[in-house]
Amino acid sequence: MITMKELDTVILNKNIKEHNLKKGDLGTIVHIYENGKTLEVEFITTKGKTLAVLTLNRADIRPMVKDEILHVRGFASI
Repeated sequence: MITMKELDTVILNKNIKEHNLKKGDLGTIVHIYENGKTLEVEFITTKGKTLAVLTLNRADIRPMVKDEILHVRGFASI
């Protein structure tokens, strides 16, 4: 298992329609629960506005890897 810790930047592995989040969006781990399998991840805009803080499983996210390119997309509120 790849080690992830609080404040790590992570990549979303799936779309989450109810929050208008898409696979590939970046988030930050803000809390890891004792079981180590469940995490709170915050997703923000480039101006620092919180879009969502979600409880996710490790399978829902992955760490960033070396030499990835970042991509920016517009965000429309639901």
